[in-house]
Amino acid sequence: MKLRNLTLMALAVLGVFISCTNDDDNNDVVAAPPRDRAEVYAEDIAEIETFLSTHFFNYDEFDFNDPYGPANDGFQLTFGLIEGDNSDKTPISESVYLKSKLVEYDDIEYKLYYLQLREGLGDSLHKIDEAFLTYEGFVIEDYNVFDSTVTPISLNLTSIGLEVPGVVYGFRDGLIEFKGGYDNIDNGDGTFTYKNHGIGAIFIPSGIGYFARGSSGVLPYTPMIFKINLMGVIHTDFDFDNIPSYLEDLDGDNDVYNDDTDGEGIPDFIDADDDGDGVLTKDEVDYATYVVDTTQGELEPELAENEYEIDRETLNGVITINTVILRDTDNDGTPDYRDANIAVQPEG
Repeated sequence: MKLRNLTLMALAVLGVFISCTNDDDNNDVVAAPPRDRAEVYAEDIAEIETFLSTHFFNYDEFDFNDPYGPANDGFQLTFGLIEGDNSDKTPISESVYLKSKLVEYDDIEYKLYYLQLREGLGDSLHKIDEAFLTYEGFVIEDYNVFDSTVTPISLNLTSIGLEVPGVVYGFRDGLIEFKGGYDNIDNGDGTFTYKNHGIGAIFIPSGIGYFARGSSGVLPYTPMIFKINLMGVIHTDFDFDNIPSYLEDLDGDNDVYNDDTDGEGIPDFIDADDDGDGVLTKDEVDYATYVVDTTQGELEPELAENEYEIDRETLNGVITINTVILRDTDNDGTPDYRDANIAVQPEG
């Protein structure tokens, strides 16, 4: 998988080594001589914005009157050059669906464009989560497709043991602007129809892509585009404590490595006993399961303020939702699993 970093990661809290594998054969790629990041970014953003102003996407095939209607569930985004028979097409740059955000990396503030035809109606995706998606990556210069999958796969957006993402920064930071779908339909032949998912594209400067090292099919200092269909979101739980890892970013700064409730040097998201009171976190919370049959008009439950979804399974209109409830025995505003003064032993 070309999006993954080639690395061997140590997950200290579990005392095991994890190899981050991929399908990428980078033996034919030689890192280019170092260049000034600001200079490269100026070139990249000019190339990206030129592409956006000279190309169109197949908006005639998308039903904008009913974005989440079944007609769009199988939509495949394509791009074309505005010329000849297509000279009257509207450029991507003028589309109301083209958005942008700023991403700071290595003292450079990058403008990251993304085309959001459908945000998605399912779960939000966080930097620490896992994405279930299809994608196609190509370089702007020659339209060369260097990486793709037509069958949905799961990608971890972070690499445990290293404070770096499991995918290139630009891909991750664009992807989290989309949500997953829900109500997947079993077609009965081993395939599924995915509904209500996020659809779009991400336009990535090389500074938050492969930059100087390049990749197979991607020369160094080359901006790239990814078309994506985000079918689902998997909330990771790296320490198996039943607290979704994104909830263990306590200060909300998108950095789970600086949140350490008991101050023992192990971040909460890989600490099975967050408050260090001798009782496992998973035994200091409560749980609930809801089964919702949408084919009968049933609605999803409204979760309590201290209740969060762990995972869900949706099949043929029936949704099974598992949640965790952050128990607060002494009602002091700090849940038991982060309150060392409350060491409630598990029942039984």
